[in-house]
Amino acid sequence: MRLRAVRGDSRLLDVLVAGAVAAAVFVPFSTAADVTVLGFVVNLGTVVPLIWRRRAPFAVTLIVAFFATAVSLHDRPGQTLQYGALVAIYTLADRGRHRWQRWGFIGTLTATTPFGALLVKDNNAGQFMFTLLLPVTAFLMGMLARAARERSNALMERSAQLEREREAEAARAAAEERASIARDMHDILAHAVSIMIVQAEAGPVVVRTDPDRAERSFDAIAEAGRDAMEQLRRMLGVLKDDQEQDVGARAPQPTVDTITQLIEHVDRTHVRVRLVVEGDRRDLPADADLAAYRIVQEALTNTVKHAGASTAEVRLSWTGDELEITVTDDGRGGGEANPAGWRRGGDGLIGIRERALACGGTAEAGPLPEGGFRVHARLPYTPAAAVAS
Repeated sequence: MRLRAVRGDSRLLDVLVAGAVAAAVFVPFSTAADVTVLGFVVNLGTVVPLIWRRRAPFAVTLIVAFFATAVSLHDRPGQTLQYGALVAIYTLADRGRHRWQRWGFIGTLTATTPFGALLVKDNNAGQFMFTLLLPVTAFLMGMLARAARERSNALMERSAQLEREREAEAARAAAEERASIARDMHDILAHAVSIMIVQAEAGPVVVRTDPDRAERSFDAIAEAGRDAMEQLRRMLGVLKDDQEQDVGARAPQPTVDTITQLIEHVDRTHVRVRLVVEGDRRDLPADADLAAYRIVQEALTNTVKHAGASTAEVRLSWTGDELEITVTDDGRGGGEANPAGWRRGGDGLIGIRERALACGGTAEAGPLPEGGFRVHARLPYTPAAAVAS
């Protein structure tokens, strides 16, 4: 519909331009005494083709030029200005489809004008230059209009390209955010469900022989469920619109400092966990701070679910330029290797590697020679973008 409207407006404009030229061309007919039918026809020939000037600029220019020459030769009544020819030349320069059409016409016109001047009586130098430069000026104005339109079109295309790139970047960022959220939800749910399953399986076994331990198991199940609900609520709350979410209700994401609470939860299972901290606490980028917590969480989840371990150790080493995270256990170190050489836990360990890489760090995991399993990650203190640059 919009394209049809634009075409309709262009045709209406061409008709109006032809009408304006006709008014200027036929003014002399109102006062001239030597009007002839031939003079009327050849003058009309410089006007009517202008209606199609945009659709066939080269053909229209040739036709108008032919009738303009006839008007000059017939000279009854004569024209001070060839209005139709000037409009046609301007349109050819502005809308001509081929370069050879535009420059070929103006070159031919410029070359033949001196010979045509010889046919005009009492033609002096001033009139000759006026006759020569006027169509050249119309042509140059058309070329300027063409250059301005092409520049405008190029800017519009560039703007559209930038808009497409922004949309693609937004889509990529949204996909990365969804992947990050999926990893977080996997870590939260896997950790909570693993602890709940282990405690639920242990509870009935000791409910009669050791009621206190059974009670601690059920308390651990409830606490793991509450912690998972709190973290999920916090994560989903960040996704809500700022106007709909109470800022005061948003709790911070887990960090290295909350690893102690994580270990306390796991320590209530059958796995005894020891935390060792070496060096002084340093500031981490926000993504690395969260990644450190999730790496420890996923490693301990795999220990509880797959290792059959009785003890585990989490070691945080604050070195000169990076945080080293080492999680080891005394459980089964075996398991089928995935294509990357990682064992035990599958997607969870792959998630550990992806989190470390996203922060500009590294991660590796595998069984220990003396038995057990080890997860080792390095997270730099500088943001990943600074590391990449």
